[in-house]
Amino acid sequence: MDHLTPRPDLYDVPFMAEEYHGMPYRLVGASGLRASVIGLGTWKFGYPDTGDAARVDERAAFPIFDRAIELGVTFWDTANRYNAGAGNSERLIGRWFRANPDQRRNVVLATKIHGGMDGATPNHSGLSRGNILDALHASLARLQLDYVDMLYFHRPDDTVPVEESLEAVEDVVRQGLVRYFAVSNFSRDQLATYLDVASGLSRRCRPVAVQNQYDPLGRETEPHRGVLDFCAANGVAYIPYSPLAGGLLTSRYLDPARAGAGDRLHDEGKLAAVATPERLASVRKLVKLAESWDIEVNQLALAYLLTLPGMGPQIPSSSTLAQLESNAGAGAITLTTEQVGEVESALSG
Repeated sequence: MDHLTPRPDLYDVPFMAEEYHGMPYRLVGASGLRASVIGLGTWKFGYPDTGDAARVDERAAFPIFDRAIELGVTFWDTANRYNAGAGNSERLIGRWFRANPDQRRNVVLATKIHGGMDGATPNHSGLSRGNILDALHASLARLQLDYVDMLYFHRPDDTVPVEESLEAVEDVVRQGLVRYFAVSNFSRDQLATYLDVASGLSRRCRPVAVQNQYDPLGRETEPHRGVLDFCAANGVAYIPYSPLAGGLLTSRYLDPARAGAGDRLHDEGKLAAVATPERLASVRKLVKLAESWDIEVNQLALAYLLTLPGMGPQIPSSSTLAQLESNAGAGAITLTTEQVGEVESALSG
């Protein structure tokens, strides 16, 4: 008999859904793509024993991926260049998908291309048609996938005509290898140029998102000032990387003297530059607000960012299950107008 006996777990699903496993989703820019408001950055996921400078190996990463699905944290971000250009973040994710093929459509997976990979000639990097095609196919091989949901240009390439790059994007989207296109580390003018050129080619190559550095403490810096406002006005999602300021927007750096081996900012030699007295003062104010509202400071930071016009999903990294679960909790937090005002007062004071 060519049918299945009805099962509640298969058929008792909503006609349309706005959340998954309790995690809200939102549209990515002016596209039809929906992503979990809290995602997962995998910059430091890889194979440390190879010398790739990763901090999360396969044994730790697979339970994080499993738990992310359970929490509805299904917007995952990677790049071919992560971990010293080893491609190991993509490889690790690919091995997880190979072990969990039934989860592929549940995950919105984004990767990036541009930086030198898979060879050392000048044609192994940049945004030429040749490198876009070669780099994408190499990423798909590492990921063991037939397509990626979102492909970023990791940074601009002023040596290649924008038309050439976007026509290549249009081709791979049409072929089904990429579903949506985005850019990263773009200025307002560069993003405007891409939108303008895309309008004369095809909606397939219109950027739906931009990924630039942004956190509540530092906000936008040159040359990327004004990009968030531009995104809000033009239907592009702003997806910030390092939204927790490299971990500063947690409680563990309130006393920098206690930071030591194992703490990311300490290990990367960035603690003194990032944990300035002014920034730490703002973090302490945010911690007090978070405590008064019975949430954690990292959750407050992520929930605040989600209130900003033009802001898209958040992709904080999580190196432990506890960090993942704490970050995921921000998805259920809706700040009132008054609370947003108190946060902004703490940040500006």
